[in-house]
Amino acid sequence: MKFLKKNNGLFYILPSFILILLFSIIPLIMTFYFSFTKYNVVHAPEWVGLKNYRNLFQDSFFKASVKNTIVYTVLVVPLQTLFSLLLADLLAKHFQNRFGNAIRTVLFIPVISSMILVGTVWKFILSTDNGLMNAILSLFHLPRVNWLGTQKTAMISICMTSIWKNVGYFLVIYYAGIMDIPLTYYESARVDGASKLQELLYITLPCLKPITYLVVTLGTIWSFQVFDLVYSMTGGGPGRSTLTLVLIIYQYAFKQYKMGYACAVSFALFLLVLLVSAIQKTAFREEKEA
Repeated sequence: MKFLKKNNGLFYILPSFILILLFSIIPLIMTFYFSFTKYNVVHAPEWVGLKNYRNLFQDSFFKASVKNTIVYTVLVVPLQTLFSLLLADLLAKHFQNRFGNAIRTVLFIPVISSMILVGTVWKFILSTDNGLMNAILSLFHLPRVNWLGTQKTAMISICMTSIWKNVGYFLVIYYAGIMDIPLTYYESARVDGASKLQELLYITLPCLKPITYLVVTLGTIWSFQVFDLVYSMTGGGPGRSTLTLVLIIYQYAFKQYKMGYACAVSFALFLLVLLVSAIQKTAFREEKEA
């Protein structure tokens, strides 16, 4: 009782700790355990040691999903970071009025929309026969494009859709950061004859480094977890061109009932995200110290 009286603040964090324990820590431990087993839900888990992890290196679907997930991340994260920064800078400096508020609201609507809904709508927009994109191309007498039906364009289409959905979220974060930068910085730069580009490069970007780290980290984690957008738009096809790590986890676990193997893929994904996050943190820290 004396301990509880001296540390009564523990009661305030206890509900959050219980939720984290139940929905994060325990599932992670269970996933790690089942990754060393052959488990199909019906029968009891059978210990197989490192067999599941050895099979990963021979699994062509796993290799394709790793490659596609990395390609998706490399395409989406830099572009959505750049677009959200430029849009936020434009709105913060030139549209601090009702029109700017309306633009931010419109850009944020996709963020609060379901990813499945977004994927379904964009699948219709990118349809070869009746899609809006091909209708626009036809107006300019350009050939129709099979956006989701070829390996060259399917991944690009998914990346474009993902950027469209998420850019509003990161725009709001950047907008808040830009509004927090003292105006005296920009006024001093203008007195010295700095251009708009120089203001962006030498004032805005350095002041937004912590926010950029947050945006890049969140974007990377979300990109490695992409599932519902791919599932609703292409299902991993054509071929294996849009197959992602979370999608094959779903297929192995709930279509082939290879729960143990799916757990091995899940833990491999966890380690990959951990590695990339550590690299990003190190890179940002070195840049800050420099």
